[in-house]
Amino acid sequence: MKSKILIIGACGQIGSELTFKLRELYGDSNVIASDISYSNLDIVNSGIFEIVDAQNYASIKVCVEKYKIDTVYLMAAMLSATGEKYPMKAWDLNMESLFHVLNLARAKFIKKVFWPSSIAVFGSTTPKEYTPQYTIMEPSTVYGITKQVGERWCEYYHNKYGVDVRSLRYPGIISWKTLPGGGTTDYAVEIYHEAIKNKSYNCFLKEGTELPMMYMDDAIKATVDVMMASKENVKIRSSYNLAAISFTPKQIAESIKKHIPEFKITYAPDYRQDIANSWPKSINDSYARQDWKWKHLFNLENITQEMLMQLNKNYSSALNKSK
Repeated sequence: MKSKILIIGACGQIGSELTFKLRELYGDSNVIASDISYSNLDIVNSGIFEIVDAQNYASIKVCVEKYKIDTVYLMAAMLSATGEKYPMKAWDLNMESLFHVLNLARAKFIKKVFWPSSIAVFGSTTPKEYTPQYTIMEPSTVYGITKQVGERWCEYYHNKYGVDVRSLRYPGIISWKTLPGGGTTDYAVEIYHEAIKNKSYNCFLKEGTELPMMYMDDAIKATVDVMMASKENVKIRSSYNLAAISFTPKQIAESIKKHIPEFKITYAPDYRQDIANSWPKSINDSYARQDWKWKHLFNLENITQEMLMQLNKNYSSALNKSK
């Protein structure tokens, strides 16, 4: 029997692409997308969609029971840069939603949970290069604090109550399908849009700020892979380090110039620079590669080619429609 899946936060950057992938794998009728509003009409119109408030236990439970859900992907969250503006809102959303889903699993309403963590769990005292799975974690952002605390609760619920919860520490995610959602690594998406529209970009990070990044297709692949892995192979129940590539704003600009020679980048670091400074430059994800055979596919050149090609199509199509 195929899983019945609920995606909470399906209208977001990762949630939206995960929804399409899971529907491709499990069938439209077996994947229920949900969010707090109809903010992404592509998702709303592509299959079953429900309004679900991630901060309301009853709202989630009603949907779970209505569709006989056995697997929940909790993708609703307030990201790093936005969370610094609204710290208590970020804490409430990120923590309440996790407790609701873990408690539904504890009560046997659902069998399996995916919850995303982030490289934001690390801080300025964490080793920057090839950051290990087990290391010092002193996050300096509200987002990072909620993710670190969430990891501890996931592991606790697994050890204490047998909850089958799985998690990945996502690096920065790059995608052409959805717009940035308030994260510190969003420059690596914005830069491609601006390269096509204006042939220039004013970056909010310094040119040499190296951060771990990943193309969306790889992030979705990793999410599906860890959820499909046998219980015995998922040995870490806090959250797995996950990595693909690391690069700087200067390096991404150079890769764009190979395709758009006139492209220019300037730098005006803002409050997000301090957030980026607290994060690792590269990640050691050997446990993920060993336990459930994780392997990334995209490097920087692949990403730049794909982003520019797809965004060019989108902007050309939008221009033609406006004529």
